[in-house]
Amino acid sequence: MASAFLKQIQQKHADLLIRNGQLVTPAGIIQADLAVVAGKIAAIGASGWTFTEQLDATGLHLLPGAIDTQVHFREPGLTHKEDIAHGSKGAVLGGVTGFFEMPNTNPLTLSAACLQAKLDIAAQNSYCNYAFYIGGSAANLGQLAQLEQLPGCAGIKVFMGSSFGDLLAEQDELLLSILQDGKRRVAIHAEDEARLRARKPLTANDVRNHTVWRDSESAFLATQRIVALAQQARRPLHILHVSTAEEMQYLAAFKHWLTVETTPHHLSLVAPDCYQQLGSLAQMNPPVREAWHQAALWQGISDGTVDILGSDHAPHTLAEKARSYPDSPSGMTGVQTLLPIMLNHVAAGRLSLLRLVDLISSNPARIFGLIGKGRLAVGYDADLTLVDLAAQRQIDNSWIACKVGWTPYHGTRVTGWPIATLINGKLVMHSDQVQGQPQGQAFRFAETFEQEF
Repeated sequence: MASAFLKQIQQKHADLLIRNGQLVTPAGIIQADLAVVAGKIAAIGASGWTFTEQLDATGLHLLPGAIDTQVHFREPGLTHKEDIAHGSKGAVLGGVTGFFEMPNTNPLTLSAACLQAKLDIAAQNSYCNYAFYIGGSAANLGQLAQLEQLPGCAGIKVFMGSSFGDLLAEQDELLLSILQDGKRRVAIHAEDEARLRARKPLTANDVRNHTVWRDSESAFLATQRIVALAQQARRPLHILHVSTAEEMQYLAAFKHWLTVETTPHHLSLVAPDCYQQLGSLAQMNPPVREAWHQAALWQGISDGTVDILGSDHAPHTLAEKARSYPDSPSGMTGVQTLLPIMLNHVAAGRLSLLRLVDLISSNPARIFGLIGKGRLAVGYDADLTLVDLAAQRQIDNSWIACKVGWTPYHGTRVTGWPIATLINGKLVMHSDQVQGQPQGQAFRFAETFEQEF
């Protein structure tokens, strides 16, 4: 295959030639043609190339494919509200070329067999590329160092709060043991479960009290605890969905060994308005908080404290969401709206397009060691997202591919829209239409690459 690839490059014949686009490259934004051969980027500035197919990108920006490193696609066991087929279809409609999926399915993803079951489903049904987290738990302690090395494993995910059964890991002794069992970066949901239990009576059956129950101190206490334990274990961390000003300021001092995620909904929605307007549709863990917390998150975007944006796509049916609070479940759809919402922030001047590419493509690939992903460069995989920065659209529930069919952004007008999604050089979405059959592949990680041989 390598010789055929080189021969085709020498002949300057592309399987696909993307013409006249504004390319977001490591050297900046340039106008150039991009040639794809055998699913890889073969040339940038591809003058004089012939082609089998072409795609006109005049007036559009071509990005390295967006990667959503936090989704809950609910399969197996919870497929009445989402599955890999619908979730990945929503991903490609939103310009996302790959996802990392979380372990709180049924059964919980705690073993090699459960990981393989998900990989087998995705190999048949995923429209985009994929990897799956394994949960860190008392139930699989002592096996984590081996489990995290399995191909297709994104790493270990630990729930300090907001989980159930074997996935909940709240005691310091257990957390330290988990951190000492392996070496890859561990993803952390940091909320202090003991404080959440103590404060639950403060909910007063009113969703507007979600930030009172799950207050900023609940998140900050857990984050401080896990950072101290990780220092003791000498283990790198990835702190998920950071939502508070206190955490953002604190974590900045540890950026030489840990990474930080925040989410579009924490950057876009604000309490108490979102709860008054959307009710439990705005209910997430950790909560969407007040404006001063959101301002600190945006400061973290500006000063580089934030490394990654993940959607935390976590759908529930409208009937489930209609339960009386606090029995209404936390979670909202997000994978399909990640890019439109963030492109709208680009249009508003809150961040640059280059910084957005950092957060949704380059940094996920770099931090997690994804082979061949995350940049427009010769030899890299042709996972590509084509966007129109000037397009004005209205997000509507009818556009949402997720099984539950709703978004908290229903009716929101945005500037900036994904026009096409390409995976391994193949067009899988164009003009809001999914093309062809599922053809996603498992992500390959540098840290597990030797296991593939």
